[in-house]
Amino acid sequence: IALTSGSLIYLNQAWYQEYNTSKFHELNDNDEWFQLDKCGHTFTTYQTGRLMMNAMDWAGYSKKNQLLIGGLSGLAYMSAIEVMDGYSEGWGFSWGDMGANALGSGLAIGQKALWNEQRIQLKFSFYQSNYAKYRTNLLGESFGSQILKDYNGQIYWLSINPSTFMKKETKFPKWLNVAFGYGANGMIGARDNNFLIQDADGTIRTFNRYRQGYFSLDVDFTRIKTKSRFLKSVFTCINIIKIPFPNFEVSEGKLKFNYY
Repeated sequence: IALTSGSLIYLNQAWYQEYNTSKFHELNDNDEWFQLDKCGHTFTTYQTGRLMMNAMDWAGYSKKNQLLIGGLSGLAYMSAIEVMDGYSEGWGFSWGDMGANALGSGLAIGQKALWNEQRIQLKFSFYQSNYAKYRTNLLGESFGSQILKDYNGQIYWLSINPSTFMKKETKFPKWLNVAFGYGANGMIGARDNNFLIQDADGTIRTFNRYRQGYFSLDVDFTRIKTKSRFLKSVFTCINIIKIPFPNFEVSEGKLKFNYY
């Protein structure tokens, strides 16, 4: 209850405060931000469902209730946010967002039902891009607001644990994952860059919009053996983050190597 209330208050300040309320309306935003906003919806519902199912498992609930209540909690939470969007003049209720929400919950519930564990996880990484300073009202002024608003700095990862698909006696490290990431760059607008960006010296800047694909290694902290209950809880929470690691990037028809 505390996390839900606190996060909704934070979102109200970060997203809705500058817009007036209106009658409930829909918005087709499926072509915006190279669909990174949809990745965010899928990621959030997946992680909320995963954490809630773990909490209900710890508390002794039946697997059925873990799946139905814990697994669907992310979908319920994000549906509430979508309704808030529907009443905001700056946004609107999006069926595309709802589809992404359902996908995230389905990924968490499906793996729990099939394997009783999360072998394929969604993770997140963020870096401050060079684009937010050109449109701070849209992409965020501070680091905290940019994490939510600046899609140029967001990368969403599909982190897969190979050892779970191998025989139990395999010597492949159980904590080691392979990760496939998706991001985009050069976006100063949701659908296009038709905005005049001018430096103090009069120089007009133009930016090329493009998608990015990544391949890297990752760590599944939940598979690191420890007898400490505290560390187990910490590992479960921080497992939402893709650790910085050298990676290969495919973008603009080129293959690049990044050190982090």
